[in-house]
Amino acid sequence: MKIETFVLCDAATECVGKLNILGTFDSIHARQVPAVHPQCAVAIRLRFEREERGEHKVRVNMIDADGRLVVPSLDAMLQVRVPEGGSSCAINMILNLQSLKFERYGEYSIDLQVDGVQVASLPLFVWQMPAQPPGGPPPRQ
Repeated sequence: MKIETFVLCDAATECVGKLNILGTFDSIHARQVPAVHPQCAVAIRLRFEREERGEHKVRVNMIDADGRLVVPSLDAMLQVRVPEGGSSCAINMILNLQSLKFERYGEYSIDLQVDGVQVASLPLFVWQMPAQPPGGPPPRQ
């Protein structure tokens, strides 16, 4: 199995085998915590070889720096079928996440497991927005 794509993005769609991704990112800036990010998606494209046909379990965890889940684990069972005459097949997965709540600033992790083995990890940083100077932004010149 190979990971062709594993990203956090603003949105993703899948149409007839094509994975469409909009706005990948790794940082969120918030004025205060807890912070709620209204919507995002995790887009995944996995390629399986002919000898890997059959059922595979995929799990995605989003955890904080202490290893606590931010959202419940997201689990899926994949049935890998390689077309006759083909040597491999790709499977697209999109996990839409809404109203993600981050209790504190810092680094989070999005972890991908296939068949119980962690195969990839993405960092996600939640930063505090810099305070504006008193009186608002400086005048434009």
